[in-house]
Amino acid sequence: MAAKTTWTDADPVGFIEAVEPPGRRRDAATLLELMRRATGLEPRMFGSAIVGFGEYHYKYASGTEGDAPAAGFSPRKAASVVYLNDGISAYEDLLARLGPHTHGVGCLYLKDVAAVELSVLEEIVRRSYATLTGGTYGKRAAEG
Repeated sequence: MAAKTTWTDADPVGFIEAVEPPGRRRDAATLLELMRRATGLEPRMFGSAIVGFGEYHYKYASGTEGDAPAAGFSPRKAASVVYLNDGISAYEDLLARLGPHTHGVGCLYLKDVAAVELSVLEEIVRRSYATLTGGTYGKRAAEG
């Protein structure tokens, strides 16, 4: 079984320019540039609301498999979401220095990107991207 979300031809910059409210749009523009630097790639839209960079293939024990962005974010209403598909637990050392955030197993939630240490966030994204595209990624580490 394959995942339903796929890459689209939509313009990521146009998507970001339409993000509301203005603060979330500012955060999205910051994340766009940060992820360009961290990955060395240009963005592409994944589905209707995820700005992605690069790609990796996943396959779960259930048989579900597909391709997903190796780095990405989505400017959601409550917070900007940064996807770390190799799992949050790999970044505990950096998360302690990041600044205000919450997280799930594979997502960082940032209510105000300007309030976090951008160099730390860029290092997290860079390391996650390298893990997912390095040919050594197995599966996300379980949360402890």
